[in-house]
Order: sequence, then C-alpha cells, then structure tokens
Amino acid sequence: MEFFPEESKHLHEDCSTLIVPALSIGNVGQLAADLLISSMDAERVGYLDDPYVLPCVGNDAYGPSPQGILALPLEAYESSSSALTILQQRSPIVKGRILEFAKDLADFVAGSGKKHVVILSSLDFRMWQNVDMSSGLQMYYVSSANIDGMDENCEQLGWKKLKEYDPSQKHWKYLSDLAEGNITREDILSDEDEQEEENYYASLPFAALFSFLKAKGLKVTCLLCYCSEGDNISDAFQLAEAVSKFLKLSHPTSASGIEGEKWRVPLSWRTLYGPPPDVSMF
Repeated sequence: MEFFPEESKHLHEDCSTLIVPALSIGNVGQLAADLLISSMDAERVGYLDDPYVLPCVGNDAYGPSPQGILALPLEAYESSSSALTILQQRSPIVKGRILEFAKDLADFVAGSGKKHVVILSSLDFRMWQNVDMSSGLQMYYVSSANIDGMDENCEQLGWKKLKEYDPSQKHWKYLSDLAEGNITREDILSDEDEQEEENYYASLPFAALFSFLKAKGLKVTCLLCYCSEGDNISDAFQLAEAVSKFLKLSHPTSASGIEGEKWRVPLSWRTLYGPPPDVSMF
C-alpha cells in the first residue's frame, strides 16, 4: 500500500486516531465515515493505492457544491481540530484478498505513527440472536484493550461486547496466528469451516482488520451495529453518533435541520438511493 499526498499536504503525527470503515452489509461504515468527514470539516490530505482494492472514480463527494474534484477508492482525510484521520473506502476488496489487504493496511497504519484505530462496520440483522430494541438500536464493540475483547469505556457508554468474539475459537485464533506470523496462508481453514455459522463474524472484513492491526501493537476498537440491506442512512447516523460519543468529538459546523442539526449531509447523498417515490401511487 502506497500513500500519495495532495500537493503541500501530509499525514500529521498529532492526528493519532484513525477511523477506518470495514465493508459489510448496507455499507454503514462508509456512510458513517462520510458523515464524519463532512461534519468535522476534514480535508483530503492524500489517497492510497493498494492492488487488492478495485478501482473506481467519481465526482466531488462532499461539496457543498460540485467542484469537479475526483473521488478515488481509498482517500485519507484529516481534521486537525479533532486530531483525527479518517480513511474512506469507496470500492470493494478483490474477492478472496481481504487478508492481504488487512496486512497491507496494518503495515501502513503502523508506519504512519497512528496510536488508536476505530473500525466501523455493520452486521447482518439475520444473525442477531437476542433481539432487544427496548432502548433503540444497540451498539456492539470488540476491543484490543483486554484479551477477551472487553473495554471499560465502551461498557460505560452502555454498549455490549460482541459475544461471538472468542479469541480461542478456531477461526478467530486462525486470524490472530496469521497476523502474528505464526502460520501461513497455506494453513487456511477448509471450505466447511468457512461455511459454519459460528464463523460468520470472524469471516467479515472488520475481523481481519482488527486482527492484523492488533498484531502491530496498536489499540483497536471495532464499533458495530446490526442492520438489513436497504436505506441505511439512519444506521449511519447512529454509528457516527457512537463514534462522536466514544471519541468525545465536537462539531465545528451543523447540518440544516437534520438529526438535531448536528450532522452535515454530504453532497453525494443527494443521489444515494435515487429520488423519493411518487406519492400519487399510494
């Protein structure tokens, strides 16, 4: 993975916290990253190139009006006021290459001087075993703060540790051993192992990123929410709000009447899910 800075810009060492979305159902992690970039007045400082990320290109993503600035697959943004770096990923990983991508990203992050990585991802609502909506959408987490994945700060916010995270379970242990160099990719689990329901969580991109970043000695926190495929804007607001609480972020600007006038909606969201339905058909 190679970093290409914008002219006269670079990654600042004082922006020691990095936010990274992990691709999953509904793309909620990327949508939340969009909200954070737009609302924190973060500026693009460069882009990254990796052979395992599919190419794509688009128009200016954040506005407030189109400037003809191209959006690329992997971009780095920084908010100096919040000492925060946000990595936005706009295209998927080459099929079957998530482990290679996770290793490349971990090498880059460790070499850039980051201390804390916050991974944002969504989980398939169909896998949710104990549904409890009494207090709204429940946030889940996995942290490197303790061996069992627990984090006192997350618990104080009322979030629950993802109970499916078990570092001794076969698939999670495989990821950890691979990240630490104790085994090679040739020791890959069988197809039958991959298809077992208990391995669903460990097979997701966030799990690979968590394992490889943790192996570099970095502090890593995964913030997770369950969702279904469809219009996931409300899920993105929820996840972005969780990041804001967790990192105690302040918002320099506010959106116009959206979500309590706290979040600025990106320009690219105007065509995110197409035009609203024609009300005459109801």
